[in-house]
Amino acid sequence: MNKVALITGGARRIGAETAEYLHSKGIDILITYSKSSAAARNIKKQLNSIREKSCDIYKATFNSNTNYKKVSSDILKFFGRLDYLINNASKFYPTKIHEVTEKVWLDTIDTNVKAPLFLSRYFHKELKKRKGAIVNIIDIHVEPPLKDHLIYNISKAGLLALTRSLSKDLAPQIRVNGVSPGAIMWPEHESSKKKKLDILSKIPMNSTGQPLDIAKAVYFLLEESPYITGQNINVDGGRRLNM
Repeated sequence: MNKVALITGGARRIGAETAEYLHSKGIDILITYSKSSAAARNIKKQLNSIREKSCDIYKATFNSNTNYKKVSSDILKFFGRLDYLINNASKFYPTKIHEVTEKVWLDTIDTNVKAPLFLSRYFHKELKKRKGAIVNIIDIHVEPPLKDHLIYNISKAGLLALTRSLSKDLAPQIRVNGVSPGAIMWPEHESSKKKKLDILSKIPMNSTGQPLDIAKAVYFLLEESPYITGQNINVDGGRRLNM
């Protein structure tokens, strides 16, 4: 029986690329999605055309009302097992100090920190049984923080702390690591050519990365690194050297 990976927010962008790459390595895929139903259906159709009954999708919105016990129970019914958890779903948008509200705080924290924590909590027994692994998608802007993104920065710093804490608490049966993307895909709301050029000028590799770079790092941590846990790999073309 093939191993199974759950990828939250796996219908688009980095999540979709990771799903396709892990699938190409013989891992069956379960994707959660919230609003991207058409994209989720497309990737399910695509992957199942390659290997029958190897991908399924599950609609889940991670907020204060999410019943994580039910979500985890529902997800385990698809393939009857879970070997890998990739916490990829994320909210990313600027928040200046005067824009901070309870609603914005919960919207970001619920997705970026609470969901990875509670999914880990409800899946850890299954992952332990499979000697599985968790990979959290973090961000190079944990340190130093990204200007005018107060709550996002806090959420990703929390996710890094969660990664390291879980790596101690769940060892030795479950390994827990993080991958921090640099300039891989421009944010959908980013349109300033000047800002893009400024970012590129600070990247030693002199280019943006590709979603496949993240997917390969995730696969490495899942399948090719049995003695690595509690680590955060920056996939940024050297950007952190100039931050």
